Amino acid sequence: MSPAARKPTPAADAPAAPTATEAEALGLHNLSPAPGSRRPRKRVGRGEGSGTGKTAGRGQKGYGSRSGAKSRARFEGGQNPIHMRMRKLRGPHMKKSMPFEPFRTHTQPVNLRDLERRFDAGAEVTIEALRAAGLATRKGIDVKVLAKGELSKALTVHAHGFSTAARERIDAAGGTCVVID
Repeated sequence: MSPAARKPTPAADAPAAPTATEAEALGLHNLSPAPGSRRPRKRVGRGEGSGTGKTAGRGQKGYGSRSGAKSRARFEGGQNPIHMRMRKLRGPHMKKSMPFEPFRTHTQPVNLRDLERRFDAGAEVTIEALRAAGLATRKGIDVKVLAKGELSKALTVHAHGFSTAARERIDAAGGTCVVID
């Protein structure tokens, strides 16, 4: 195919290219915002007639009327702020320092992908077997099976808890879930 044959033909409906005078008329030097879209800056403290004279919109007395007054992130309007109302014990490692305990879960997770890698089909997965395989190594803390990963083997899994998705996937693979009390 020759280069001349490859050139696209201009469409009959396409708008004509702008002429030299039209291209010169449009530019950054003659663009302006729409009328009424920009308002002048409010000049405060410039006399009573301006509407924001005398106190310049700061009100009468108080902290906000003083020069240099800023609203900081922790400021609660003069009320004793939350960071001063909390206990003064340092560090989250102390149980009394911050009230995290009611929300903490005391379980150790085991994912389905770990069971898939470490156990053969038809295996009995107990807490001792998990510990021997390098999973659930923290003694005295319950084990919960979570659904991260896929399971293609039928396993009998003994654990203290199962997530809903993990239970469904174990059952779908032909295995069983046994809850330990």
